[in-house]
Formats: sequence, structure tokens, C-alpha cells
Amino acid sequence: MFISNQLKNREDRQLEDWIAPDCHGLNFFDIDINLQSLLDVYLPDALKNHMTPVYRELGEVAGNRLDDLSRTCDRHIPVLHPRDARGRNREWVEYHPAYHEMEKIAYGDFGIHCMSHKAGVHGWPEKMPPMAKYVFTYLFCQSEFGMMCPISLTDTSYGLLAKHGPKEAMDKFGWQMLSQDMDEIHMGAQFMTEKVGGSEVANLEVTARQEDGVWKLYGDKWFCSCAGAEVALVLARPEGAPAGNKGLAIFAVPRHLEDGSRNGYRIVRLKDKLGTKSMPSGEIIFEGAVGYAFGDVGAKPNPGLRQMMDQVIMSRLSHGVRAAGMMRRCLNEALVAAQNREVFGETIMQKPLLRRQLMKLMVPTEQSLSMFMHVASQLYAADNGDAAAERQNRILTPLLKYRACRDNIEVAGGSLEIRGGNGFIEDWVNPKLVRDAYTGLLWEGTSNINALDITNRAIAKAGAHKDLAEDLKARLKNTSDLPGQYAGELTGLVDRATAFAEEVATSGNETLARQASNALYHATTATLMATEGATLGAEGKDARRLLLSRMVVDTRLRPSDPLKVSDTAFEVEAGNLLLSDKPVSLNQARDVLAL
Repeated sequence: MFISNQLKNREDRQLEDWIAPDCHGLNFFDIDINLQSLLDVYLPDALKNHMTPVYRELGEVAGNRLDDLSRTCDRHIPVLHPRDARGRNREWVEYHPAYHEMEKIAYGDFGIHCMSHKAGVHGWPEKMPPMAKYVFTYLFCQSEFGMMCPISLTDTSYGLLAKHGPKEAMDKFGWQMLSQDMDEIHMGAQFMTEKVGGSEVANLEVTARQEDGVWKLYGDKWFCSCAGAEVALVLARPEGAPAGNKGLAIFAVPRHLEDGSRNGYRIVRLKDKLGTKSMPSGEIIFEGAVGYAFGDVGAKPNPGLRQMMDQVIMSRLSHGVRAAGMMRRCLNEALVAAQNREVFGETIMQKPLLRRQLMKLMVPTEQSLSMFMHVASQLYAADNGDAAAERQNRILTPLLKYRACRDNIEVAGGSLEIRGGNGFIEDWVNPKLVRDAYTGLLWEGTSNINALDITNRAIAKAGAHKDLAEDLKARLKNTSDLPGQYAGELTGLVDRATAFAEEVATSGNETLARQASNALYHATTATLMATEGATLGAEGKDARRLLLSRMVVDTRLRPSDPLKVSDTAFEVEAGNLLLSDKPVSLNQARDVLAL
């Protein structure tokens, strides 16, 4: 899959020409033939044709100006000023001008935060379907990861406020959360984590008291991303409410009150983080901050945690998409380096072992692309009343978040290694990609938390794995151009992965939760890529995803002996096709699949 071959003739090279370039300056949409192929699968023609020029525009911005701005913000991080000139505790966060320009691109120009909630963004007459919206996240993240947190939280906070929140809060500032006017927009945040932990919310100690007819919040929040947001959804325990999860309620807390004065909370410190350095995360003390309660909170059990999980689930989906986007950037960086680095008379792209390493980066990248497009399409179906799709997403979303975020680390590290020593230098984008990749492991639940959510809840309680298996097998059965023997093998793998995951879940064997989640993810993505490739190939388009499906089966689902020399015929021939810029016909894919 050639992207950028810039090698000059040896006699024309200066010393600097021996250093391979990076992806900066490329259009990140135009070079992504796999994304373009999947738009044919997952977007209706009218939506695809309307949005393609917009995606191309964002791809150009992401590969150029946004990439410059992101690297600048990674070096010039936000600064907290605790007091004003007169010594008052009116702290403010100072951002580099590049950060505000990125905000203008994300919120003002492309409206990523609001396109799911109002019609007319980019001229589309309806609210943007999830399959179309998450392509914006995927492209944007290839240059800037940190800002996707406030973008996503503005999106999901408004959704939660509109669904469960008080009318008073919606009337006061809800409309501003959908604005694309940078002078009036209210960006959102979610403050949950306290010193007692992030996952065990039952012990949260921030409290809410009714004073003079309004709710006021007191206590410390330990990890507050988007610390300078104008509206934060805060999980707190009203006085007199039950202990544990049932006592928690959500409060919409504005940064400023109606008279323009600051609400009663302070950012006391910004976190010095490994990654996402462009976006401020801080520690916040609530000192009587006015909050608008979600529902009639008080002594009776509150639905706050259950309501907040709606936002957490959507944030997990967003994290999976972000990981997919970052893996694409890492893969592209590796390909450009391999195509433009020459040793011993040929580019390293021609070295067999290096080609094998490139495939190890490509396969998880493509898995995550298929998975997030599929999850987004199932979300769209669920939003339109499909109960089976809703049950499937109960397991698909944590599967995507769990595996894609883990794969992102390996792909980022592998990409750095292919660039070599230069990849370790901050002049290049690779160190930033590696740092940011680790964020996905932690935000919205660690790998263990998501794996246990899959086995202990989505499977053991909701039985969502059965809906998933039924859907996958139906896709295989209904894809007539998929070779029958391979379709049969995939059907068997879906059954085995489902049975294994169910046994782990029902036996309570938590030590195997991650293994069970891996099995389901790989069986799901292998099936999706097989049906995608066969469908596209039958239409005379690129069938390469059929080969990628077999790569997943061979490396993740079939047994292998590490002390035996295996047959590499399929791997080599498939790699030759997958690393080429030429489309793969259905007949070519079938022939190689048979090896």
C-alpha cells in the first residue's frame, strides 16, 4: 500500500535526503483506500456522496495545518494561573494560541461535537448518523488526540443533559453546547474520579447539599479532564442519600453563574501527564458550587450512576475510534519510512522481515477500522428501534474499546521502531503517538474493567454474545461470494469463541476474561472483514479485506507451534497484495486464500 515514495536518484541526493520523511503534508483521507472502501459498505450512497468532499477537506487539514498545531501544543502545554493580579482565587488556564485554532477547526469549522444533535451540519438535512460522524473523529485523531476528549465530552454531555437533565439547565446553557460560534460555545466535561479511585464509584465522597433552594457541591475531584470546560457533569452524593452506587446523582455544574461570576469551585493543580499534553486535566475542589440536579434526588435511590454510564459507554466507543485513527497514522508513518529508507541498495520495504512487521501493524489497524464502522452502524440501527442491534452494542462497544486501545500501543511502538533512532527524537511525531496511545488504556476503564464488563455483564447478565453470534453467522450465510469452505471455518470459529466466552462468564473464571474478550473480538473482526471484502470484490471493487480476515484467523484464532517452521506461502503472497497500491480482485483474493 504505497503512500509516499520520495526517494531521489542516488547521485542527486544530499545527506538529508537519506532521512525518510514523515506523513506531514499528505491528505489523510486521500491516502486511506481502506476507509474509502468501507464508506461504500456502511454509508448509504446519498450520505457517502455528500460527505466525501467534507472528509477530503478534513483529511487535507489533518495532514497539514492541524498536524502543525498539534505538535506545537504538545510542546507548549496549558498553564494554570491560581490567582488574578489582585490575589483573588480566580484561577484561569492559559492556552497556546495554537490550541484555540484547533478548537476553531474542531468545533467551529467541522462541528464534530454537535452533528449528532442538530440537523444541517455540513448541509446534511438530518442529524448526522454515527457511521458518518465517527469518520470525523477517525481523521481528526490522526493528528490531534488530546482535543478529542473535550470534543467527545461536549457531544456526550449534551446528549445526557438532553435525555435526563433538568429543563432549567437546558434552557440556561444547553443550546450553547451545540453552538459553532466560538464566542458563545459552552464546551463540556465529566468529573467522576476521586482519590478513592475511578472504577469503584460507590465510595465517592463529593457531596451535594440543598442551601437556599439550590444544590451546592462540596469536596475534591481527583482527575478532571477538560478542566476549563464551561459545563461539567459531576457525580456526587446528595445529603441523606443511600450509601453505595444507589445514592449517587448527576449535577450539571456551570463554570460561571448567570451574573457572570465564577461558580464555587477551583482548579488547584493541572496534572503532569504522560500523554494528551495539549488538553488540561486537573484536580478540582468544590466549595459550594451551584449544580442542577438530574431528577428528583434525595433520600430515595438515585439513577445517577446508571445515567452517567450512558455517557461512559459513548466515550468508550469514541476511544475505540480514536485508537483506530491513531493506529492508521502510525501505520502510515511506518509505510512512508519503509518506502523512503534505503539500505544495502534497496528500500527497507523490500526486506522480507520488515514486510512481515508491517503486516503486524496493518492487521490490527484494519481490524479496528471494520469494528468501529460496524459498531457505529449498529448504534444507528439501535437508535432507530432495532432491539437486537442495541443488545449487540452492549458487547461490541467494550470489545472495541478493550482491544483497539491495547493494539494501539503495539502499533505505535512498532511504527517508532521502523523509523529507527529518529523515531525516538521529539522532532518527529512518533514519541507523541506512543505517549498518547497509553491514554486509551486508562480513560473510561482499564483493560481489566472492560474485559470484566464483557464477561460479567454483557455475557453473564445480558446474554449479548448470543445476539452477536447470530448476527455474524447470518452475515456469513448471506454473503454468497465468500468461498464456502472459508465461510464454514469462520462460522465454526464464531461458535467456538462464543462458547468459550460463555463458559468463562458463567463459571466466574475472571482470570480468563481477557482471553475470552480477545476471542470474541478476533472472531468478530475476521467475519466482518471477510464479508466486507467479498461484498466489495463482487462489485468489482477492492477485495483486500478478505485477505486481512485470513491474517486474523491465522495469527489470532488458529493454533500454532512456536518451535515449528510454518508454511508462509499465504502470508507472503497476501502481504505482496496488501502492501501494493493496486486493488485486489475477488478472484485474486480467492486464489491466495486457498494457499
